Amino acid sequence: MDPNLKLEDWVGRIVDIVIDRPLGSTHPRHSDIVYPINYGYVPGTLAPDGGPVDVYVLGSQIPLVRCSAKVIAIIRRRDDIEDKLVAMVSGEWNEASIREATLFQEQWFDIWIELP
Repeated sequence: MDPNLKLEDWVGRIVDIVIDRPLGSTHPRHSDIVYPINYGYVPGTLAPDGGPVDVYVLGSQIPLVRCSAKVIAIIRRRDDIEDKLVAMVSGEWNEASIREATLFQEQWFDIWIELP
C-alpha cells in the first residue's frame, strides 16, 4: 500500500491530470490491453515506483489530453508498490461501478477500493 496516498488528503479534491493513456489507446507494454477509460497522472506528485501518482479518470466518453477531475476513491493494491487514484469528470460512481470500469487493468492485482 502506498503510504503517500491517504484517503483524507485526496478524496474530494479537484486535481489536474495529464492523460498519457487516453480512452481507446493500448498499453505501452501489453498491446492486448485497450483502455476503455482515460488514464493519466497528477503532475508534481511522486509514487513509490518513482513516477507521478496514477489516476483512472471516469465519466468521459471521449479521449482526453488533460483534465481537472474530482478524486472519489483510491484503488489499493495489496500486491504492488503503488495504489491508484480514481477521479471523475461526471456521473455517479460507487464501488461496483469503479471496479467494473477499472477491471481491464486491475484484474491482475489483489485490490480493494477505498471510499470515504
